[in-house]
Amino acid sequence: MSFPDLSADILAAAPELRGRLLANQEMAGLTWFRVGGPAQVLFTPADEADLAYLLGKLPAEIPVTVVGLGSNLIVRDGGIPGVVIRLAGKAFGEIAREEGDRLRAGTAVPDVKVARAAADASLDGLAFYRGIPGCIGGALRMNAGAHGGETTDVLVEARGVTRAGEIVTFSHAQMGFTYRNSTAPTDMIFTSALFQGRPGDQAAILAEMDRVTSAREAAQPIKERTGGSTFKNPEGGKAWQLIDAAGCRGLRVGGAQVSEMHCNFLINTGGATAADIEGLGEEVRRRVKDNSGYELHWEIKRFGVAA
Repeated sequence: MSFPDLSADILAAAPELRGRLLANQEMAGLTWFRVGGPAQVLFTPADEADLAYLLGKLPAEIPVTVVGLGSNLIVRDGGIPGVVIRLAGKAFGEIAREEGDRLRAGTAVPDVKVARAAADASLDGLAFYRGIPGCIGGALRMNAGAHGGETTDVLVEARGVTRAGEIVTFSHAQMGFTYRNSTAPTDMIFTSALFQGRPGDQAAILAEMDRVTSAREAAQPIKERTGGSTFKNPEGGKAWQLIDAAGCRGLRVGGAQVSEMHCNFLINTGGATAADIEGLGEEVRRRVKDNSGYELHWEIKRFGVAA
């Protein structure tokens, strides 16, 4: 399907935009699942000021959705109405060391690159990012963590732009981190983050990153079309164990399958639709609830409308 072209109206409201606007831009190629319909308008801002300018001019009734590397999301088959903002390029992709054993990173920076930059600077405490298949923007929104570390453990502050176009800085406390979530306003678009490391031995840090890499490769279907961990671990249980116990290992809906290697991963085996993947997830949730009484909650974000 396609949406009415909003790009001319947006340019009329914000004639000094410097970023790129694309109408009815396909999103499937921008997600790891490789499924989903188009964005009504896809906007790639030139920099933070350009992003703030657009948001300040954009009519409040036009919805805004932010995507990063596309690793932890499902775009539904009908596409995403309104403006989809994708942060990319040098303006949001740089990493710099700052005084006090700190690193500042743009929110388009892949998590793994933050781990590498910390290792290069002999800064300990950030190696866990090697095991997270996303970017810093998503890590802030979801309090991403792996292998014993979480974003809340290392974040000093985050900078971003409100839906009204105001540039603000959130302290660690204002982020309101909980397990795989943040209570920061949902319409906040983060643009950079400041992380606290600590002096460490570079060889030991690199060894820890190698351990994380090996563990991930051994346990997760990282070479498949997947969106990473699908469901949050419920209190008192592990999602993958509950899914396995409910008989869902290898379960299929259309072209979507529960991974045989790791039950908390869904896979596009080829030809899956977004509806297949989301439907499979919902069937897994139903079976786990019936089998154990646990209610699984999605960790993967789902955007857009059904076809």
